[in-house]
Amino acid sequence: MNVWDTIQSKRAIREFRDEPLQPAHIERILNAGRRAQSSKNSQPWHFIAVQDKRRLAQLAQLGAGMGHVAGAALCVVIVVPTENERTLWHFFDSGQSAAYMQLAATELGIGSCLGTIYQPDEARDLLGIPGDHQTRLVISFGYPADAKGASGPLRAGGRRLYDDVAHWETW
Repeated sequence: MNVWDTIQSKRAIREFRDEPLQPAHIERILNAGRRAQSSKNSQPWHFIAVQDKRRLAQLAQLGAGMGHVAGAALCVVIVVPTENERTLWHFFDSGQSAAYMQLAATELGIGSCLGTIYQPDEARDLLGIPGDHQTRLVISFGYPADAKGASGPLRAGGRRLYDDVAHWETW
């Protein structure tokens, strides 16, 4: 699958089959995130790969709308340094690493969905995150429960039109 086809076929998948991911696929996903570009090549991220069902269920409780995490085969928790003068860049760079991981997963036939942690202190305790680091972003991964939903047409209200978002020279 080429990059454009992967981008075109990427959907947020929130329901997964009860099937573990292949270790080689997990490694590929994590390596895709590791290979993402970052501001000044800072590579501020660490990834915590969570597969334990009990821990996934606990993580799912730490943000609104994160039920997909409990049913995932894998959840990647992205960890960055605590707040400092580069925090905005750390989060921007983390978003790029997340996109790389999701595109790599899509190419492998693995679905994914982003989640936001609203209770970072509880996540720190649950995952043993050092005090000089924080997390707000997770990605659930798994084989889609409904194969049609993973590649079917976008739902009504999907993507905004090109002419509504692309501006030339000025707004």
